[in-house]
Amino acid sequence: MTRFRPCIDLHAGQVKQIVGGTLTDSSSALQTNHVSHHSSSHFAQLYKDNALEGAHVIMLGPGNADSAREALRTWPGHLQVGGGISDENAKEWMDAGASKVIITSYLFPNGRFSQPRLDAVLKALGGDKSKLVIDLSCRRRGDESWVVAMNKWQTLTDMEVQKDTIEALQPYCSEFLIHAADNEGLQKGIDEELVQRLAEWCTIPVTYAGGGRNLEDLDLVKQLSAGKVDLTIGSALDCFGGDGVKFEDCVAWNQQQQT
Repeated sequence: MTRFRPCIDLHAGQVKQIVGGTLTDSSSALQTNHVSHHSSSHFAQLYKDNALEGAHVIMLGPGNADSAREALRTWPGHLQVGGGISDENAKEWMDAGASKVIITSYLFPNGRFSQPRLDAVLKALGGDKSKLVIDLSCRRRGDESWVVAMNKWQTLTDMEVQKDTIEALQPYCSEFLIHAADNEGLQKGIDEELVQRLAEWCTIPVTYAGGGRNLEDLDLVKQLSAGKVDLTIGSALDCFGGDGVKFEDCVAWNQQQQT
């Protein structure tokens, strides 16, 4: 069953919505859609009050750990956390209240996938794959090719998002999170082909993010994936300064799916 999944994106300690492709080490290149005057705990409480499970808290660069912990304290055991997660701190974040940890860049030293690093993270979690989400956020290459991107989505790795990759990684995690970095923050629509492929390839839960702009996109993801893929909407939400869709309407959409 397709669900709307919310997010808390943190940059420089604040809740922000950004254009994903502009997230570099240079602050001058960053394009920001919205900087919230609310804290991370405000949004965690909002999601808690509306029983929105599966939200991800993403730390985009340094200076966000305190804000992430604040969100986790507000709704312990119900928020996923990612950004800078490794075998050395995975258990620490679980102890801080995360429901699951999300790993991306750590799996790709020098842009090359490392099975030993994946094994190490899983070992740090006591071998419990239900606590692990693998983020395969990617950039499109050609008509139907997507390459995993790391380091704020700026560095392409040696891994393509494809059927063989999904099948190889599924035994090690409980779900996937996949941002279409080329669409992230632009509110110009989802990558329809990627959503379709993810539905075909994944047998565990998968959340797609990037370009979601209205309730019709939730309906579209449900249709394209036969209900197998969830959708995160960020910049288009009114609670993040957007005018594409009301947060309360997304909550109502989820409730309708359950009935």
